[in-house]
Amino acid sequence: MAQPRRGQPHEPHAAESSTMDAVRLRRVNRWLAQDLGGELADLYVDSRETSAAEAYRSRSRLDFLSRLTGDIRRPGFAMVIAETDHLVGCAFGFPVASDGIWWLGFDGALPQSIEQLTASGGVFAITSILVQPHPQDQDVARRLQERLLSGHQASLGATLVDPGDHPTLTSLRSWGWLDLGEVWRPAGPTMFRALVLPLGERTTARLEGLAHDAWTRWPG
Repeated sequence: MAQPRRGQPHEPHAAESSTMDAVRLRRVNRWLAQDLGGELADLYVDSRETSAAEAYRSRSRLDFLSRLTGDIRRPGFAMVIAETDHLVGCAFGFPVASDGIWWLGFDGALPQSIEQLTASGGVFAITSILVQPHPQDQDVARRLQERLLSGHQASLGATLVDPGDHPTLTSLRSWGWLDLGEVWRPAGPTMFRALVLPLGERTTARLEGLAHDAWTRWPG
């Protein structure tokens, strides 16, 4: 999952607060998401590394567009964008299939509570959160996440994060995400950290044990 870059703690000025208050969130369907592909790819590159060589930026755009196209084709795909007079952020994902294939490559035994929620169709995977670099980008990212998940009858949010992406891991942890462990994807092979976000009191209660263990599982 791509996230905005993090800088030093910043106290927003009045003008900056006004700008962020003006950010509008709206849902877009898969066809509009496809039409926005070029802008979303630019946002992806800008949110990661603006000083990279042009060849690397072009390759990153193509890789992102390929992943986006694959996600758009998935049943239940959903996207929320953030905009002012231009696109400043987006979050998208899809419901996790009840067959549990999304968890393929999980290292160890998947917790029973997660298996049950998956089998009941109660898990929604967020595959990307992108935000244009800004002193308050974390707030926009959090709002995008909340809006995307609130539109589905999901009991649990799920995502995979590069273990070396400590800023993203730290942000998700501060928003209540819990670390389940490692997932290995055979195409890489690439290892990710699997994180989940319980939605609602009943789900939170079922995952209390995970919440307790998350502090020791979290990568340093």
